[in-house]
Amino acid sequence: MTILNETYTLSNGVEIPKLGLGTWFIDDDKAAAAVRAAVEIGYRNIDTAQAYGNERGVGEGVGTAGVARDQLFVSTKLAAEIKDYDGAVAAIDGSLHTLGLDYIDLMLIHSPQPWDDFRDGDYTEGNRQAWRALEEAHQTGKVRSIGVSNFLQEDVDRLLETAAVAPHVNQLLVHAGNTPSELLKYCEVKGFLVQAYSPIAHGEILKNPEVAAMAERYGVSIPQLCIRYTIQLGTVSLPKSANPNHMRANAEVDFEISDADMAALQDLHDQDYGDSAAFPVYSGK
Repeated sequence: MTILNETYTLSNGVEIPKLGLGTWFIDDDKAAAAVRAAVEIGYRNIDTAQAYGNERGVGEGVGTAGVARDQLFVSTKLAAEIKDYDGAVAAIDGSLHTLGLDYIDLMLIHSPQPWDDFRDGDYTEGNRQAWRALEEAHQTGKVRSIGVSNFLQEDVDRLLETAAVAPHVNQLLVHAGNTPSELLKYCEVKGFLVQAYSPIAHGEILKNPEVAAMAERYGVSIPQLCIRYTIQLGTVSLPKSANPNHMRANAEVDFEISDADMAALQDLHDQDYGDSAAFPVYSGK
């Protein structure tokens, strides 16, 4: 059994593969080919977002991959700027239309704040309205599971004050060098599965000598070590790639990191994202 066959079970009983394909920065005209390649390799978990601008291509890839729809887990995200009920209802239907799907396996609120006000303003009421729209889509079967992304504990707590359905997932920036241990524990206690995006730190962790030395000891690549790390943390790992060779390598993570090395990676602090620090999630806010 390879990692591509392993799954977690969400709190609502839905199974989700432990390894997925991230599609941020894959252009819409290249997304279909990337998805088809990933599915041919064995991936069954595909992650996109309205903000990525590639839902059409991802949906085309899902529809032409030659695998039954119910064998694939497709996630997308409400644009971070949508903080009202009517806008969220329209956006959910918009994603279904753009993806060309009858249902979405998981839909998330992309961020507790719009990107141009990330980690600043209070958007509690807007998040509650967007969440109500997701709850209704979940109830009607348009969306099988619902969740949030980039939500800190206080963001989730405020959402839960009025939520009828607790989030099934919180998708977070998690990688060796940036392990939000307290937030991971909070999600575990609450019963939310965490998805780890950018498990290779947008490529910057490749420059870290400690991680490189550890990967060499295990006889694996740095990306393989980092992906395995996030999986052993109990998260879904979502490395991005449009390169089939990288997709295959990213799935070759059937080794075990020792407890001591897991602890060392958890204690590692490396949040230097280079040019990518221009994006809010990497800005250090």
